Amino acid sequence: MSRLNADWVWWKHGVIYHIYPKSFYDSNNDGIGDLRGIILKLDYLAELGVNAIWLSPVYRSPMHDHGYDIRDFKQIDPCFGNMDDFQELLDECHQRNIRLIMDLVMNHTSNKHEWFKESRSSLDNPKRDWYIWRDGKNGGPPN
Repeated sequence: MSRLNADWVWWKHGVIYHIYPKSFYDSNNDGIGDLRGIILKLDYLAELGVNAIWLSPVYRSPMHDHGYDIRDFKQIDPCFGNMDDFQELLDECHQRNIRLIMDLVMNHTSNKHEWFKESRSSLDNPKRDWYIWRDGKNGGPPN
């Protein structure tokens, strides 16, 4: 097997550790786990033999759906830190040969996301078909 192929199949025998950041480790005693908390525990995870961290959403979100209701795919939610914290987490993972897998949900967004707001703004909007719009049965919600 070529080196390239070996790099692509690491996950078959790798140890992947799933982290829900909000409850993992709180670095600043505000009651919410954060990116800095994950950084502080990387040596421990490396000692466990972890090859990759699967990180649940840390994107900007109203947090009505545990962070899966993403408001902005390009920002870190302030409750977890900021982009500098994220970059440090990524750099520190790489120093320990730990891969970082981001949980990125693309099949829905928050109703606070700009795409959603634009989609619902008019029937003629170019993003109108990015979401499914229909009336609910008997006056109820569509889903």
